[in-house]
Order: sequence, then structure tokens, then C-alpha cells
Amino acid sequence: MTTGWGFPDFDAHEAVHLFTDTTSGLQAVIAIHSTKLGPAGGGCRFWHYADSNEAITDALRLSRGMSFKNAMAGLPMGGGKGVVLADADRTKTPELLKAFGRAIESLGGRYVTAEDVGMADTDMVTIATETKFVTGLPVASGRAGGNPGPSTALGVYLGVKAAAKRGLGADSMKGVHVAIQGVGSVGGGLAELLAKDGAKLTIADVDTEKARALAAALGADVVASEEILTIEADIVSPNALGAILTEASIAALQTKVVAGGANNQLATRGDGARLQARGILYAPDYVINAGGIINVCLEYLGQGDRAEVEARIHKIPDRLIEVWDESDRSGLPTSDVADMIAQRLIGRG
Repeated sequence: MTTGWGFPDFDAHEAVHLFTDTTSGLQAVIAIHSTKLGPAGGGCRFWHYADSNEAITDALRLSRGMSFKNAMAGLPMGGGKGVVLADADRTKTPELLKAFGRAIESLGGRYVTAEDVGMADTDMVTIATETKFVTGLPVASGRAGGNPGPSTALGVYLGVKAAAKRGLGADSMKGVHVAIQGVGSVGGGLAELLAKDGAKLTIADVDTEKARALAAALGADVVASEEILTIEADIVSPNALGAILTEASIAALQTKVVAGGANNQLATRGDGARLQARGILYAPDYVINAGGIINVCLEYLGQGDRAEVEARIHKIPDRLIEVWDESDRSGLPTSDVADMIAQRLIGRG
């Protein structure tokens, strides 16, 4: 990794753009990691950060992850990410969204946005009034596109089942205990799918009322957000924000498998080796959580319908198995193996 400008997560990014619009109050970052395979595709995150450096770091990490995710998913897209800095009240106005759309338009198609944390498909509609380089728009039934959350959840679900077979020898999810951190559109969708399979679920979310309501509907247990990574479970599934697998949290894990949809789960590259040293099977996040970007990229590219989206999502377990097999052969952590494969695909290996 080539660091630059005092940001350790700068990885020879092609461009990092900072935008300000005083009229709407927009402050935004668009990081373009690679356009080797096509325009830099990646969602926009609307989040309140302690300072602007945190926002830039998030954009750098997430855009690199998108390069790898799109490459591993076999999509003709590069990797980028947008971050809109929210105020403490998370005030989001049409004027702010339109200003962000104009920022995207100014890049001439090098970056294509979609929804991410804090954004909805209705926000994409507003952004699309100022730029054509946007996807994740509401679509008719049966078409590719729309809210990527359910597609991400489906891919993570299939990946969790593959990880259960690989790490636990389980041919069925019935009775398998899964601890789910975060029950938004991805984690909540994952919980619903696993509940149908008879899995034993323990869930946690910063929105405790949401967690309790879902638990009541699914017959799951609820614990506090700060406890979910430490409970004894067959599988821990992070589906909230990133950088939660640290030296300390990995030491406290009581599980055999980590498989979830959150981006950038490893706080540092060395944390992949820490998971391996503990004998914990790790499903690299940008491999298992590619369902959403498959959905919105096929929408943007006009390639296929919902059936094609789901067919591609069902290949996610095969890519995970490829990574796990290579890890077994090489002795390298699964996170390092996935990075090496992705880097080769974008011409940096």
C-alpha cells in the first residue's frame, strides 16, 4: 500500500475530491481508487464524523474495498466511494442532495454513486435530478436495481451458509447459533432468512427498540451492542459499521466463524492474521457482501433482470470457497488471499 498526504489508507488512489457548497451546507468526499475495469462504482455514505479527517479515511478505505468487491464479483466497474458529512442532527435536505449530484456530475462519469449507510433510494432520485451517474433508483418489479439492501442480505446469507459448512461442517443452519451485530436492511434481512432455516439467533443494534421488535418477530435473543462480539456463538456476523475486528475484540471472540456484511471489518491488515491464529474462519467482507453492488451495477449497465442479479449473487459462495482453498494451500490469512486475487484483477498484483 502506498500511503500519501498523511493518510495511511491512501492506496495509490487515482483521485480524492473534496467538495463544499456553502448554500446547501454540503461537505463531501469522493474517493476514486481505480478505474482499471470501468467507472468507479460505489455508494454514498451520509454520516456524522468527529472531524473531516475521519470522513476522508472512511472514503479511502471504502473506495479501495469497492475496487476489490467489484473485481471479485466479476463486474466491469472500478472502485469509488462518496461520503457526505452530516451534521450532529443528520440534517438532509433536497438542496444538499442536489449539490452532491452536481459534484458527481463534475467528474464526468468517473464515479457512479448509489445508496449506502444513511441514504435511501428516494435520495438517489433527488441526486439523479443533477446527474445521470447514479444507480440504485426505484425500479419496476423484476428488474435489476433499486434498494441494494435485500440483495446484499441474500449474498451474506448464502455466504454464511457456506461458512457454516466450511467452518462447522454444518449442512443445515438449523440450530446453528448466529450472533448478528446490526439489524438494518442487511443484518435484518439476514436474520429473517436465517430464522426461516431454524437458526438460533442473538441480535444487537444501536437502535435497541428495533432490535427488540425484530427479536420478538423472529424468536431471537437480544443483547447490548457492546456485548454481541463477545458472546459464545457458532458464527459472529458483523453487519453494522467497520473496523470492529481489532486486536482486543478478536481476542474476546468466542466463535469459530466470522461472516457478515459490514464493510472494512478488519481494523488493520494484521487482524486477518489474528483471526487465523485463533483458528477462526473469516469470510472477507467485500466478497460476501457483493450482492448489493451486483444489483445496482447491473441496473446501471442495463445488463439483465432480477433473475440475472440473483444468479450472480448465488456465485458468492463459490468465490468464498476459492479464497478459503487458496488460504489452506498457501497458509496465508483469507483476507490477504482475497486482497491478492483482487489486486491481480485490477492490475496491481
